[in-house]
Amino acid sequence: MTIKPLADRVLVLPIEAEQKVGGIIIPDTAKEKPQRGKVVAVGNGTKDEEMILKPGDEVFYGKYAGTEIENDGEKYLMMRQSDVLAVVE
Repeated sequence: MTIKPLADRVLVLPIEAEQKVGGIIIPDTAKEKPQRGKVVAVGNGTKDEEMILKPGDEVFYGKYAGTEIENDGEKYLMMRQSDVLAVVE
């Protein structure tokens, strides 16, 4: 199934953070939600806001940004372009 975001929304695949810190393995219950991801799909934008993100961009987003969506066993986040804080270059 293909997911196509509408308006100014983007579909982001979260990039998992490092699971080992200084030789200590962090359990799942103590892990923080990732705040970095890769843009998979973008909407067309709105008449007030042009889409500046494109598929393949690596981005930082807010800790509680987006709505979780599961598709074919993968977990994605659907969020507005304005929830993205920065693009990693």
